[in-house]
Amino acid sequence: MVQYDFLDASFGALADPTRRGILERLGSGPATVSELAERFEMTLTGIKKHVQLLEAAGMVVTEKRGRVRYCRLAENVFDREVAWMQGYRRMVEARLDRLGEFLGRTEQER
Repeated sequence: MVQYDFLDASFGALADPTRRGILERLGSGPATVSELAERFEMTLTGIKKHVQLLEAAGMVVTEKRGRVRYCRLAENVFDREVAWMQGYRRMVEARLDRLGEFLGRTEQER
């Protein structure tokens, strides 16, 4: 059986609106955990848990400098997920092409 643990982690992380908001915010540049907490009106502990989950999913990278933890989007975030989705897209498109061919043949037979 093919393992898709990365998809479980990615889609699990994306299931929460706060985590999606964090990714959106980090899309415009790095931020500290404190800055994220202010924006989402959460405690530092609460936002840290969200950031840790995003980091475990490979979507966010954090770096501690002194007492401050900086967050940024990971390199090539979503590349694996997009590649997985494109594989399914190709499969569905191929099936639709075959359906179109079948419908074309049956229309000619009538």
